[in-house]
Amino acid sequence: MYLDKFKLTGKFAVVTGAGRGIGLAAAEALAEAGATVVLTDMNGDLLATAKAELSAKGYKKVDSEVLDVTDAGRVQAVHDAIMARHGRVDILVNNAGIAISNHPAETMADDVWNKVIDVNLNGVFWCCRAFGKSMLEKGGGSIVNVGSMSGFIVNRPQEQANYNASKAAVHHLTKSLAAEWGARGVRVNSVAPTYIDTEMNKYVYEDAEMYRHWVGGTPMNRLGRTDEVASVILFLASDASSLMTGSIVLADGGYVCW
Repeated sequence: MYLDKFKLTGKFAVVTGAGRGIGLAAAEALAEAGATVVLTDMNGDLLATAKAELSAKGYKKVDSEVLDVTDAGRVQAVHDAIMARHGRVDILVNNAGIAISNHPAETMADDVWNKVIDVNLNGVFWCCRAFGKSMLEKGGGSIVNVGSMSGFIVNRPQEQANYNASKAAVHHLTKSLAAEWGARGVRVNSVAPTYIDTEMNKYVYEDAEMYRHWVGGTPMNRLGRTDEVASVILFLASDASSLMTGSIVLADGGYVCW
């Protein structure tokens, strides 16, 4: 009974920012659980490599679309193309995101602020709006937004008011949509990871001061892995979390405890 709740056989899932990192791991987790997965990413080369990687592992029900989530028109066009091919979307994972750190607030340029907000917040909303509407029309669905522990705390030593604000906004957007859509069968939750060992974060190994704060500030004394975040995403996407909506699930190695 309980293990069956994690199965996604017959479900159709869309993952943004799926070219690598958490997005690719999430796509693999959903595919392993039985879903047909549509990978999206703005980088076509990464997307092709990711699709080939999943195919080589035996996951044949994988589709892809190039998508820049900051382009609301393109989001709608990709939604329409996916619906035309597959007929429905049951799961949406909003993973696409960027960080532009080490910009003190008092000197942060407009474009640095706007770019992070555009990808991390606007992009999540455009996707929720397009795919959420279809879910509402068919009477059900599960949306998982990738937030961050940075929506709860202020990171150090890097200054990144833009990123922190964007992720806090994603958390509250998650709650807002959950409240609006819960009675109509669409659940909206978020996962809030700690620092994850991805290509984007590898620079920390060459910065002793930053590494001290990142790892030394984590009770588990390590970075997280992409599969650990993907496991939470699978849980939130599946019927195993059927009573949860508007939840922000920390996967932070205990970071916010300190």
